[in-house]
Amino acid sequence: MVGKKAKVSSRKIKDKWKVKEWYKVHAPLMFNESEIGETPAIDPDTLYGRVVEVTVNELTGDFSKQHIKIKFQITNIDGHDAKTSFIGHELTSDYVRRLTRRRKTKTDHVVDITTKDGFVLRLKPMSVAERRIQTSQGDAMRHCMVEALTQIGVENTLSDIVKIIVSGDMAKIVAKACHAIIPIKRIEIRKSEVLKVGEGEPESIMSAFEPTEEPVAESGEMTENEPSTEEHEVETHAEADL
Repeated sequence: MVGKKAKVSSRKIKDKWKVKEWYKVHAPLMFNESEIGETPAIDPDTLYGRVVEVTVNELTGDFSKQHIKIKFQITNIDGHDAKTSFIGHELTSDYVRRLTRRRKTKTDHVVDITTKDGFVLRLKPMSVAERRIQTSQGDAMRHCMVEALTQIGVENTLSDIVKIIVSGDMAKIVAKACHAIIPIKRIEIRKSEVLKVGEGEPESIMSAFEPTEEPVAESGEMTENEPSTEEHEVETHAEADL
């Protein structure tokens, strides 16, 4: 009897998968609607809200950006094609751990900005310093970050902001603003999240990631004359001891 019940149960599971259909998941127009995977569902309505993560390397072929994960959410179904919208990004945890070594101070912040096209975006920049940051220095640095990032939002659309996050230019802008307060080894935009959707469809940014013959410096790398930036998680004035 037990053997028969097991067979019936196994048959039911198989039948359940047989009735499911596969849907191709596409990145938003911002990334040329390229196919990023497939997902099964019995009812296409259950696909709405599903979140898909891919690395920038998978989207653009740039191996140096494999530590950046882009998050998309399924917002529309067209036949067997699932269309998505950009909802944020995040750096991989192993990449963050490599940046926060022993005897270094990691400071995290949260800044909400409004883009030129009306999107409300939550940014989480992180800084790594060679020595402990005093409370007054941390407060001043936070103020500089808020000013710099707010201005970036006013002047740029969501597509522009995603582009400068991935390229590392946003981190450099923030590092330059904070450099007058305290020399920072690294600043990263560790995470971003779309809190409110603006008007219109963000334009494509893929042309910005076409391969070039000139070597490109790694995002967040500091030079003698220019500070750099990268992102981390929210633990204000927490010293990493990994």
